[in-house]
Parts: sequence; C-alpha cells; structure tokens
Amino acid sequence: MQLAELHEKANYVIAPDPSGNGLTRAVTGIDHTGAETQISVVEERPLTIYLNSQEVVTAMTIGDYPDFLAVGFLRNQGMLKDDEEITGIDYDEELETVVVRTASATTYEEKVKKKTRTSGCAVGTVFGDMMEGLDQVQLPQTPVKTSWLYGLAHKINTTPSLYLEAGAIHGTVLCQGNQPLVYMEDVGRHNAVDKIAGWMFLNGISADDKILYTTGRLTSEMVIKTALMGIPVLASRSGFTAWGVDIARQVGLTCIGRMRGKRFVCLSGADRLEWDIDPDAVPDEAKKSGRKGAA
Repeated sequence: MQLAELHEKANYVIAPDPSGNGLTRAVTGIDHTGAETQISVVEERPLTIYLNSQEVVTAMTIGDYPDFLAVGFLRNQGMLKDDEEITGIDYDEELETVVVRTASATTYEEKVKKKTRTSGCAVGTVFGDMMEGLDQVQLPQTPVKTSWLYGLAHKINTTPSLYLEAGAIHGTVLCQGNQPLVYMEDVGRHNAVDKIAGWMFLNGISADDKILYTTGRLTSEMVIKTALMGIPVLASRSGFTAWGVDIARQVGLTCIGRMRGKRFVCLSGADRLEWDIDPDAVPDEAKKSGRKGAA
C-alpha cells in the first residue's frame, strides 16, 4: 500500500452541493467584538411522508432528495419490504409532502402506534420494536483494509460540504473499498442514513461490500439501521455508546470509531480488518481539522 493512494480523488456518485438552492441562507448578527457579521446557516423545513393514502411521519430536513429520504425512512422502518414494487413517488414542494405509492396494499398500523424517540439530532423517530428483525441479520464477512479507512477519512473530511459551509449538520457516506460513493447530509444523522437507504433501494445496490461512514456518534440507532440495511461495516470520527457496541457485537457488525489522523478504535468485528499499512506512514490530522467547524 502506497501512502499516495490515501490522497486519490474521490469519485462520488452523489456529492454534497454546498451552493444548492435553498439549502442555506445568509443571516446577519453581531460577533464577539460587537461588530456586525454575516454567516451562512442551514435551512430546516418539515417534510410529511405518506405511504399510499396514510400519513406516516413529519421529518425535519434540509429539503434535498425528498424521494430518497421518504423511501429510505419507510424501508428502514420495515414498511417497505425487499420485493415491494414502488409505482410512484410524488413530491409537492409547496405542500411539503412526499407520497410513496406501492402496487400492493401495505399494513403498518401497529408500527405507527408504537413510537420510540431516538438520540438522533432533530429528534429521530423509530416505529415499532427497534430490535425487530435483528435476529435474522447475517452480515457478510467482507474484509476491510486499514488503508481504506485512512483513505476514506481523508477524502470525506476534505470534501466540500454543507458542514464546512455552515456547520450544524450531519453527514453519512456510503463507501466501497477506499472510495466514497454517496455523501448525504441533513440536520439529523438518521435522515442522512435514510437518504442513502432510499438511494440503494431505488437503484438496487448491494450492501454486501459497502462501508457506512458517519460524522456522528455510533449509537444503537445507527448500528441497528446499518445492520438492517445489510452493510457489514460502520465507521465514524466520533465515539460510541455502550448499547450501540453491544448490538454491534450481537449482530457481527464491524464498528469503528474515533477515526482521526492515524488513529481509530474498533470495538466490534475486528476479524474483518486487514492491516495493510503502517500507521506511522499515515499523516496525523491537523489540530484545526476542517471537520471541526465552518469556515
């Protein structure tokens, strides 16, 4: 493994668009010196998701990729099955609604009755039993090279993003090997994951050889969603929760956190790791990392 490979260009299928219309707006305020200042702040708006004729949930989101968000949310809640035929997705920007239509009738009333609020920013909501289906999960033993982890961290943390533009947002990235593929951002990390799940479902993308990278904490919710999506590896520059680690070990998910510079910690699924690069050959992360705040 050559160190130069860490700095290869990231060829995204979908990358953040910091200049996207309506994602941020300029707000004028007063700084610590009393001087007038203007900064970009992230927009936040409601999106009500319907499954056929039934209203399911209203999510707070930045507003991009409403189709992926709606399908991914329904998929991750178990309301859309693997073989579900989606006949249409209707988004109304003015009404702030998205309707996912299926060929067959869906039954989810019991799930809607049972809600669990998660620890995700912007208050995530999980319907039904959070652990439902985990006992059926069989994740593939896909190997993970440590050089991939270093390369992904470098590419993702230097990618132009809404986080670097305005802060106050989470990012989640679907990766394959050392290449990030789809980079989604939102005010809640659960929304960012759901967008990726929706993109995968609508495009028939296999999860077997993928890595999910998140800028947020490795909580039980993140571990459960990753496992149910069939992705064998979850990584973050942030830390863990104990329950998240317990569940990761239960389902055999490789869980890697505190990825900064040449350092990381694996608390579950270390048997997938292949140590193909000397950490001493990897540059340490600068103290003023671009991921720590907006410019």
